[in-house]
Amino acid sequence: MSTETFDTAVAREIIARHGQRPERLVQILVEFVRRFGHVPGDAVPLLAAELNLSRAEVHGVVSYYHDFRTAPPARHVLKICQAEACRAMGAVRLAADAERLTGIALGETGDALTIEPVYCLGNCALGPAAMFDGKTLGRVDAERLEALLGTIGETAS
Repeated sequence: MSTETFDTAVAREIIARHGQRPERLVQILVEFVRRFGHVPGDAVPLLAAELNLSRAEVHGVVSYYHDFRTAPPARHVLKICQAEACRAMGAVRLAADAERLTGIALGETGDALTIEPVYCLGNCALGPAAMFDGKTLGRVDAERLEALLGTIGETAS
């Protein structure tokens, strides 16, 4: 994932590659996140105009899907599964442990770490599941989480 600054010309190129078709909004947003690291506020009116959608429609899609963040992530991203199976296996406690260890709550970004909810990693038999920098992990407990966070220096003092 890149974190280059949002560029309207590049954004228009991405939209044009998708034929300026409103039904391709999700795919366009995926490319925006890959390219810019997030969907900046300036992208919403641009997408609405280019795809002949209302700003509310674009905003609704951006806010509905958890992977379409509206602010840049930190260097590291920890996703903690919040689907029912993982929650039953301790994901709520894992999110609380992450906040206790880092001072960063689920859905927030710190200096080096973003912690986000995700709603299925396909790993619930090994739950609670998490994903760290794109690598899926099962059986994550407080001890394993602390060791993982220690590798990036993101633990609360």
